[in-house]
Amino acid sequence: PRRRPPRPPLSIDRRQRQMCIRDRLEALSGRYRLRRFKENGLGLEIEDILHQGARRSIQTLSGGETFLVSLAMALGLSDIAGNGRKIESLFVDEGFGYLDDETLYKVVSTLKNLKKNGKMVGVISHVKRLEDEISTKIRINKDPGGVSRLEVVA
Repeated sequence: PRRRPPRPPLSIDRRQRQMCIRDRLEALSGRYRLRRFKENGLGLEIEDILHQGARRSIQTLSGGETFLVSLAMALGLSDIAGNGRKIESLFVDEGFGYLDDETLYKVVSTLKNLKKNGKMVGVISHVKRLEDEISTKIRINKDPGGVSRLEVVA
């Protein structure tokens, strides 16, 4: 019978990615961990710490939960993607409308901490609750005749 070749050990880079993403998601959510789905080496599932570690498919995530996982993945990957070089900017496009007030507060706090650590964070959103949280804004104003103009508000 044919023997399957041994699986290569998990590389340091892959472990590092997993830990960065896991740590970011736990800090953002306070309850979720991203796990590999054992039956599918590339599949992912969510472990819910507040529900005795119950695991479920990422396909069952709500809009707000999906946003948190996506943001955690983006932040975790940006932490290591520079391969020793600092990545100084990050843009987040939408998803804020799916968040409840508590989760929105955690996300905004995380983004503010990134700014304190030297990252420029751009947020693209129509959510009014964010307006007070962002000190410098670029608004797109539609003028008559279909022309738009940019306005910087500090």
